[in-house]
Amino acid sequence: MSTRVTDLIHRFEPAADATLPPLLLLHGTGADENDLIPLGRMVAPGAALLSPRGTVLENGMPRFFRRLAEGVFDEEDLRQRTDELAGFIHQAQAEYGIAAPVALGFSNGANIAASLLLRHPGLLRGAALLRAMVPFRETPPARLEGTKVLLLSGTADPIVPAANSAALAAILGDAGATVAHHPLPLGHGLSQMDVALTREWLAGFQETKA
Repeated sequence: MSTRVTDLIHRFEPAADATLPPLLLLHGTGADENDLIPLGRMVAPGAALLSPRGTVLENGMPRFFRRLAEGVFDEEDLRQRTDELAGFIHQAQAEYGIAAPVALGFSNGANIAASLLLRHPGLLRGAALLRAMVPFRETPPARLEGTKVLLLSGTADPIVPAANSAALAAILGDAGATVAHHPLPLGHGLSQMDVALTREWLAGFQETKA
């Protein structure tokens, strides 16, 4: 089922700098469409920002898809929610006149961004995945040549094991994506290192834009 822009609670900020790709901001568990707006402004000043709210509630906390336990995803629900989010992105592009976005996702938002890459290749121009996990036990076939991915993991992350982060980097790289994986001396939370690396990585899109 397609998702109209009006069906999904979200925020949109038009671009002040047309040379930057729009950012799709995907929040973590318990946050909402406002949470990553300040981060988006910091890492890509002037870029259009599209920030939807996750439609699943877990103990009253918004998420983008259900999970069975911490680190154990409801993959049927993940596939459904991913496809719904893809529909929202298409509608938002038409409604707001924006190009293919670069996703910037944290935790649960990074996980559904990884799912978007694998289930809808070409929908995203790239993705910055902050504290992401492998979304599927069996990886969907996808060709991601021309897609850039930044993966920032924490070596002391109690939620995402280092081996899982490395596996995700390998999966995306094997699918043809250009992956920059940086294991950082951090836990699950974000730091100024994440901000600096994401901003530097996003600057490459502006430099290569024709």
